[in-house]
Amino acid sequence: MGDFKQAYLLEKAAREQAEQLLADKSRLLVALNSELEQKIADLEHHQAMFIQAEKMATLGTLCAGVAHEINNPLAYSISNVDCLKDYCDFFSELLSACDKFAKRHIERDVFSEQLTQLNKKHEFNYVANDLPELISDTAQGLQRIRKIVANLLDFSRPKGHEKQFADMTDAVKSAVKLLANQLNYYHLHTHYSPISISWCNLPAISQVVVNILINAKQACDSNRSEAQITVSVYEIEHHIYIDIEDNGEGMSEQTMAKIYDPFYTTKPVGEGTGMGMTMAYAIVHEHQGRIDIQSTHGMGTRISCVFPILSHVRQVVDNT
Repeated sequence: MGDFKQAYLLEKAAREQAEQLLADKSRLLVALNSELEQKIADLEHHQAMFIQAEKMATLGTLCAGVAHEINNPLAYSISNVDCLKDYCDFFSELLSACDKFAKRHIERDVFSEQLTQLNKKHEFNYVANDLPELISDTAQGLQRIRKIVANLLDFSRPKGHEKQFADMTDAVKSAVKLLANQLNYYHLHTHYSPISISWCNLPAISQVVVNILINAKQACDSNRSEAQITVSVYEIEHHIYIDIEDNGEGMSEQTMAKIYDPFYTTKPVGEGTGMGMTMAYAIVHEHQGRIDIQSTHGMGTRISCVFPILSHVRQVVDNT
């Protein structure tokens, strides 16, 4: 009986020791897991800050080109408004004369003489035909400025980093629209084939396309009249391709070897941060994709962002 009790006590002590050890390990695992979650959250925060910082640097590049595009409609809108102000004085005199005649404060011959003098100042028929055109041109100019500024504001605002089921073509179209004014001087071709809906972050994808398009544009600056930039979106074998091709300067093997290195740039000081392709690589990698680059120095570059369509995403799409 004593041996049985002794064995029971030893087993109980061992069990309590094991339970204590398990409890200690559990607390340690919880602490480590909490620390890991915090580190992941910090990394995501720093990545978001990095992407936003590069976005603002890209915005600076965009603004330099957009300034001219805003100045053009702004100049003729201001000119039209000055002309409308002159017409406003003319209409004030005309309405004042009409009011006096309607109230019989002046005679018909005096009123007729005032109309004659006003018609010499601004011919009535000319003003009637000119006013609608002035107002229409001014409205179009201001709408153009509004769209340019709205696109810049939309691009610059921090976006949520949650992914969603969406068509990546929308991100590409948004990037092309943002750069439309700067690409007016180049031969831009777009080819959008139907693609599957995918699990993606549209604002991030758009930022990738903007950065690559800016690089393509700058590569063609030396021969703008012959520049050809082609943007294509298509799907092959469960993968979505976003291709941007140009016939610009191209890249050497040395440049291609360093293209993803942080702060590496071939642009003059002040014209590039050297983080555009680093950011693009991070975003594409986050989508489990890859970037394929084909470039020949002096002949042009083709950059393909390739995104896999995950099987569970295809299943969701097939069931909708």
